[in-house]
Amino acid sequence: MATDQLSVVFAALADPTRRAIIARLADGPATVNEIAEPFALTLPAISKHLKVLERAGLISRGRQAQWRPCTLEAEPLREATEWMSRYRQFWDPSLDRLDAHLKSLMKGPPP
Repeated sequence: MATDQLSVVFAALADPTRRAIIARLADGPATVNEIAEPFALTLPAISKHLKVLERAGLISRGRQAQWRPCTLEAEPLREATEWMSRYRQFWDPSLDRLDAHLKSLMKGPPP
C-alpha cells in the first residue's frame, strides 16, 4: 500500500474515471450528482472514486446548506508535475528522435 503522498496521488490518477472527474472539476466545483451525470456508474461507485481523490488531496468537499460541492485542489497535481519534470530531459530527446524518424519515413526512400 502506498504510504508517501506522491504515491497516493499517482495511484488516484491511475484510474481513468478519476482522471475524468479531475477534468470535470477543472471547470469548477460540482456536486456528486453533477459529477456522476456523464458516467454509467452508480452514485456509490462515484462516491468511492471521490473518496480516493479526497484522500489523495486532489479534491475537497465543501458544505453549502444541504449541498457538498467538490472542488479541485491543484497543489498535489503541481507536486506530481514537478516530480515528473525532473525526468523530462530523458524523454524529450527520445521524442525528438522519434519525430525525426517518422518524418524521414513519410518522405519515403531516397531516389
